[in-house]
Amino acid sequence: MLFRLYYIFSNRNRKEFLTHLVNLLGFSPGRISLYIAALSHRSVKEKATDNNERLEYLGDAILGGIIADFLFMKYPYKGEGFLTEMRSKMVNRQMLNDIAIRMGLKKITSYNKQDSSLKSSQIFGNALEALVGAIYIDKGYKATKRWVFKKIIIPHLFMDDLEQIEINQKNKLYSWANKSGKLLEFETIDEKMENGRRLFTVGAIIDGEVLAEGRAFNKKDAGQIAAQNAVEKLNL
Repeated sequence: MLFRLYYIFSNRNRKEFLTHLVNLLGFSPGRISLYIAALSHRSVKEKATDNNERLEYLGDAILGGIIADFLFMKYPYKGEGFLTEMRSKMVNRQMLNDIAIRMGLKKITSYNKQDSSLKSSQIFGNALEALVGAIYIDKGYKATKRWVFKKIIIPHLFMDDLEQIEINQKNKLYSWANKSGKLLEFETIDEKMENGRRLFTVGAIIDGEVLAEGRAFNKKDAGQIAAQNAVEKLNL
């Protein structure tokens, strides 16, 4: 399997790939095959053991736990509602995708560049979660926690700013629609299975036309992502 995984990357300079990977990680990886899989989208490798979907599933859980621990310690007097909302702000798909691009994951993620639908998806945020999963398997929880703090939380997640962000973009969009005399609806446009999980695509529909879409593994998050994308399109 390791040979075949290396072969996937034969079209790119392997030395350059490894240099980018080490620079991004800040350490020398042990099991290279894990990181190659973490940075391989299903559009180029369909087999579950070769692409990043399983590692994304694991990394999502590990990252969520690290963020929850961080928030629990940082805000000792805040209630569950506040902590849950802050965690949602820190690990939502769009936020992770933006962080992944700023970190440079786009340069070393292997995906089908001819598929235009991937350009508007959150595949780099998914790759970041998969990378967290790979680090966890390769180096263990403590090393993964240190890496998340150093590479994600400290340089990219500014807590004072996040506290001010209105997370419920749906309410913001509904308020705009009411003031503008527009009919706003959220509808499930697509529903399919991905690696054992149900993936939902929800559309923010204004006067019968789809303004923006959001994808997530539950309808609530997909609707919020659609609302966020709509808010950005409308410059609200």
